[in-house]
Amino acid sequence: MTTSTTSWIARLLRFDRDGDVFRIREPRRGAVQRLFGGLIAAQSLAAAGATVDDGKLPQSLHAYFVRGGRYDADVEFHVDRTRDGRAFANRRVTAIQDGAVILEMIASFHHPEPGADWYPDVAPNLEFDAAVPKDSVLDFGGWFELRTMGHDTSEFALPPFWIRASTPIEDDPLVRACTLTFLSDLGPVPAALPPHIPLRSDLGFAASLDHSIWFHRPFRPDGWHRYEVRSVNHNDSRGLAVGSLYAADGTLIASTTQEALWRM
Repeated sequence: MTTSTTSWIARLLRFDRDGDVFRIREPRRGAVQRLFGGLIAAQSLAAAGATVDDGKLPQSLHAYFVRGGRYDADVEFHVDRTRDGRAFANRRVTAIQDGAVILEMIASFHHPEPGADWYPDVAPNLEFDAAVPKDSVLDFGGWFELRTMGHDTSEFALPPFWIRASTPIEDDPLVRACTLTFLSDLGPVPAALPPHIPLRSDLGFAASLDHSIWFHRPFRPDGWHRYEVRSVNHNDSRGLAVGSLYAADGTLIASTTQEALWRM
């Protein structure tokens, strides 16, 4: 798919570049002050990818959210070229705002190779026809179409849910991987709660601590995808969630993990 206009994600990935240092002015978002983790992770992946040969595609990323960032301010992304091999390239990205580190990321890129193609057949926990439309998730509702469980009235999108881009995204593997990175941060924080604790607006303070993604297969943002995320551990005020992103036909597109801080 091609688009005659620049997509919202491509606009968010526009950098001023000086060698391997990338600078971006984060957009203003009204009264919202805390920078969305999925955005800063997507921008970090884009900066890393800009230093990699075109033939190598995002394979995985592992990010630590060191401290909260803010909108309407500059962020610098410093990229270290850890390794450039024939099949793989590795990068370390440090995102800095107001002189303080807000994110550290290690990203790997891989030249596609022939081999076995297998993934488990998993039944959906939420069928598409049983999901209902939902708007205004963290003020990003205009960028995505969402279908969630009928009882989900939270400001998040409680997994499992269905999601697709509401407008065309460029046919560029890196831009599409950054789109996936952005949306992958929409569900894990609420999912990291223990199953017996219901999500409430007054529950307490929550924040992403770290986030990992494995990019298995090409991502088509215009198609419906099912995001399944489940809690696997909670202790010491930290919850661990494991996620899987599936295409509508059940193909496993990506796997995620995230640990979230929950001070209740």
